[in-house]
Amino acid sequence: MKKRNKRLPLIISSSLVALLTMVAIFEPWLVLHDPHVINMAMKLQGFSATYPLGTDHLGRCVLSRLIAGARVSLFTTFSILIVTLIISLVVGIVAGYVGGMIDTVLMRVCDILLAMPNFIFALVIVGTLGGGLFNMFIGIVFVSWVWYARMIRNMVLSLKEAPFVKYAQVTGVSRFNIMRVHILPFVFPQIFLLKLIGLGSTILLISELSFLGLGVTAPLAEWGMMISDSKTYLLSNPMLMFIPGFMISLTVLLFNWFGDAVRDALDPKTL
Repeated sequence: MKKRNKRLPLIISSSLVALLTMVAIFEPWLVLHDPHVINMAMKLQGFSATYPLGTDHLGRCVLSRLIAGARVSLFTTFSILIVTLIISLVVGIVAGYVGGMIDTVLMRVCDILLAMPNFIFALVIVGTLGGGLFNMFIGIVFVSWVWYARMIRNMVLSLKEAPFVKYAQVTGVSRFNIMRVHILPFVFPQIFLLKLIGLGSTILLISELSFLGLGVTAPLAEWGMMISDSKTYLLSNPMLMFIPGFMISLTVLLFNWFGDAVRDALDPKTL
C-alpha cells in the first residue's frame, strides 16, 4: 500500500503533463477560432458560448490563444531541454574525463557564466540579438547548460576511479568509447531527472522574456506576451491578465510536481 501511494503522484502528474502535451500537439484542431485573426468588432467580449473565456483588446479568442500559447511554450521548452542536455553532457563528460587544460578552460568558462544571474544574462543576450522566438531560444540555451555541465563533470571525476572504467582503460578501450559506453549511461539518468525538475523554471523564463517584448512576438501567441498585451486593461478587464498568469503558474507547478514525483519514484528508499 505504501509503494502504491508513492507511485500515485507520479501517475497523476504524468497524466496531466501528457494531457497538456496533447493539447499543444493537437492545437490546430482544438482551437475554436483562429488565435491570430483580429476582429475589432468583437473586442473585449465577456464569457459566452462562442468565446468561453472572452476576447482580448483586438477581438481575438482568449481560449484559442491560451491553447496556441501552450503549443509555443511547451515546444520551446522541450527543444531547450534537448539542446541543453546535449551540450551539458558533451562539455561535462569531456571536461571530467579528459581533464588537464581542457577541463581548466571549460570550467573557467562555466565559472564566469555562473557568476551572472540567468535571467539578467539571458536578458542581455536576447536584447543584443533582438527579440523573437529563435533569439530567445539561443539566449535561454546559452545560460541553461552551465550548471548541469559542472554537475556532470563532478560525477565523471568520481566515475573515472571506478573499477569498470579502470579495466576498460587497461584493456585498451578508446577514450571515446569509455565516455560513450561506460560513463554516459551512469550520468544521463541523473541529469535528465534534474532537467525535468527544471522545466518549470524554463517555462517561467520564456514567459518573462516574452512579457518584456524580447521573446515570442506577434502574430504568435504566448502566455507572457498575452499578459503584456493586457496590462493596459488591468483595472477594466483584469481577467485578460489573470487567465494567462494562472496558466503560467499552473504549468510551472505541474512540471515541478512531475519532476519531484519522478525523483521520488526512482528513489531506492521508496522502491
